[in-house]
Amino acid sequence: MRFIKKSLVWIMLTGMCILAACGDQTSGPEDFEVDEGQLENFNKAGMPIVNDKITLKFMSGQSPLSSNNYNETLIWKTYEEMSNIHIEWELVPNDGLEEKRNLALAGGTLPDVFYAMVLPNEDLLKYGQQGVFLKMNDLITEYMPNLTALLEEYPEIRKGITFPDGNIYSVPTIYDPEFTSVLTIAKPWIRKDWLDQLGMDIPQTIDDFYEYLKAVKVTDLNGNGKQDEIPYGATDMDGLIGFLKGPFGVGNRGLKHPYLDIDPKINDLRFYPISDGYKKMLEFANTLYSEGLIQENIYTIDANASYSLGAEGLYGSTVISSPETIYGKNPGGNFVGLPALEGPNGKAFNQMNSPLSSMGCFVVTNVNKNVPATLRWMDYFYSEEGAKLFFMGVEGETFEVNENGDLQYLEKITNSPDGLTMEQELSKYIIWLGIGYPGIVREATFKGAETLPASLETAEGLKPYLPEEIWPRFTYTVEENNKLIGLQADIHKYVDEMRDKFITGAEPLSNWDNYVNKVKKMKLDEYMEIQNQALERYENN
Repeated sequence: MRFIKKSLVWIMLTGMCILAACGDQTSGPEDFEVDEGQLENFNKAGMPIVNDKITLKFMSGQSPLSSNNYNETLIWKTYEEMSNIHIEWELVPNDGLEEKRNLALAGGTLPDVFYAMVLPNEDLLKYGQQGVFLKMNDLITEYMPNLTALLEEYPEIRKGITFPDGNIYSVPTIYDPEFTSVLTIAKPWIRKDWLDQLGMDIPQTIDDFYEYLKAVKVTDLNGNGKQDEIPYGATDMDGLIGFLKGPFGVGNRGLKHPYLDIDPKINDLRFYPISDGYKKMLEFANTLYSEGLIQENIYTIDANASYSLGAEGLYGSTVISSPETIYGKNPGGNFVGLPALEGPNGKAFNQMNSPLSSMGCFVVTNVNKNVPATLRWMDYFYSEEGAKLFFMGVEGETFEVNENGDLQYLEKITNSPDGLTMEQELSKYIIWLGIGYPGIVREATFKGAETLPASLETAEGLKPYLPEEIWPRFTYTVEENNKLIGLQADIHKYVDEMRDKFITGAEPLSNWDNYVNKVKKMKLDEYMEIQNQALERYENN
């Protein structure tokens, strides 16, 4: 995996704030001027951030797993004491983010900060150019030393969050480029005990995988006298398709672009859902589905119902973050990670996220009267100590350091005295579960499913077969966004529908040429022209 430090070539980390202007946009908003009044009460280093307490208004996304009163949670009480900054939280349930954002931006009351509100890139550009969101370029350099250091170490992050007008309108969520397990997200898993019963080795090729699935289907591996084993099961088809992209040679620039990659034959941008490799992948998936090797109701099953089947020990393979955490230690502990499989296009695993996870989770508005303090408040969470507080809480109250120097939650968290789940217990102390938080996710200070031994081992096995280059989401001009909205709505919807029809047999693959022709007629040339322009800007920044 090619993540090069600052002394070498710019890394492919997806998006943070870049400074260079490009494209045909206007110059955009003027730089924000910090007046002396904002600096009188402000400390540029150390804690507290301000001498006299101030209050900031945050509109924040809220997960069902989070507390209903953020100021009663340990991390925010602790950080308020440290920083001398009180946050007035307006919490918005995740399913109401878009409506609440739009109301505020359409003339409602703006908060000082949109926090974890997941603003889309087109809104960042639109309201940034209008001056509703502050231009962050120089402000980051001046008031966010931790984030600035990350941008210097991984300049590709700057590239990813810089808009065509050369401006930065938000600070990002970053996945540490060295934290492979979180970058690979959902991983492929297989039942090791069932392989042993069948006398089979861990599959290395797509043919090996196929033979294993067939054997599971016809063998009473759980010994209950029923033929109820499910060779492959999951909450949807996306995970399996993501796993198969590598051996069939498509999707070689990662998860942020589910329709675009580079054609290795000519080294040009490609819309891969009309490629030969994609067709062969669908043919293989159709074989699995038609032979009953994929869960029959995978397109309609509820996530909780799928988790229950996994917990009952009925799945022979799956793609998921962690069988152990979702299915329980038994049977979840019987799964081991699958390696990258070899197929017609070699051995590869292309289901990889960009280190720039998202861009719209910390956005400062023009009503904010304490910009330096606000940015220093956020910058702490790009440091190791800040990430530790955000994800782990306070040493001695929620976590301890074991004999190996690793952080681990206390037993009162992992084994709640009140009979709560770990997530329910954690919600008393932290807020990151289930929301799109800003900051940085590092292996040392994050203890989710991705840091379990099985997950780390699986990620390490996949590492040699990951793409060398991962794209973040591209940024577009206002004009490009306006065109893409309609083009994407038609093209993506049709491609997704036909993918599932080809897999299930509702549409025979003999109609492939008709499908390709229809995609091309949906103004694919205009779509690709815009994408090529966006890629060229990204590469030349």
